[in-house]
Amino acid sequence: MLNSMTGFARQVVESPLGTLTCEIRAVNHRYLDVQFRLPDELRAKEIEFKKQVGDTIRRGKVDCAVHFRRSEEGQGSLNQELVAQLGARLDEIREMLPATLPANRVNLVDVLRWPGVVDQPAVEAEPLIAQARALLSDTLSALARMRASEGGRITQMLTSRCDEIIAIAASVKKRMPDVLEAVRNKQRGRIDKLDIEADPARLETELALIAQKLDVDEELDRLQSHVSEILDVLTNDEPVGRRLDFLMQELNREANTLGSKSADTETTRAAVDLKVLIEQMREQIQNIE
Repeated sequence: MLNSMTGFARQVVESPLGTLTCEIRAVNHRYLDVQFRLPDELRAKEIEFKKQVGDTIRRGKVDCAVHFRRSEEGQGSLNQELVAQLGARLDEIREMLPATLPANRVNLVDVLRWPGVVDQPAVEAEPLIAQARALLSDTLSALARMRASEGGRITQMLTSRCDEIIAIAASVKKRMPDVLEAVRNKQRGRIDKLDIEADPARLETELALIAQKLDVDEELDRLQSHVSEILDVLTNDEPVGRRLDFLMQELNREANTLGSKSADTETTRAAVDLKVLIEQMREQIQNIE
């Protein structure tokens, strides 16, 4: 089953310590690139959390954000002495500067953020880390479900396009005897118009060479072989995005060769249709893990 590289998941857990929120956003990327935003209480565990993500996700750019809001019991108390000192210093500054300057307009929220203004009690580290670890696991599971769902949709699309490629290849193969016969008749008609007597053996040799140049059986066989491999890869549980991308290049190469060997408008149209299908597949494969 394929997994998409794109997805989003958000999980929240509440406890006596406070509220933990985990958000994960994932987009396509050549390799695995994990970035974390963590509160101060969990920053020491960033490497461990990145490894936890890497055990679930093999490829993609993954942005993880964990937010922690303390419970009311853990909000801390106001350091009134420090606030009074800050107020006194601000009064001194106001006297020294013009009233129109921004320094004379103090944001109380900024005051609360000043180090030491609010005495925060220490949070029990181990219980909080255990909760964050479990929350990250739940969020990764939710993300995996979303990526698998999107991967299932992509699988259906790729399977449908593979069926269309097989149908086009079969149609071209069925028509090739008529196409080659039409080419042979056209060459004979040109010689007849010249009103000259051609060496039958030499003529057959030339016609055989033309038919060999126009023969696309090998390209059609390789198209079918690549499609068979794609369908087999779609059932693989391992990351297959790069393998599928390579197979798209091979399909495109055969479609180009088919177009260059085309001897009639129907074959040319078939080659164009193949390239359209392959490009549609390639765009979807860019999102596969």
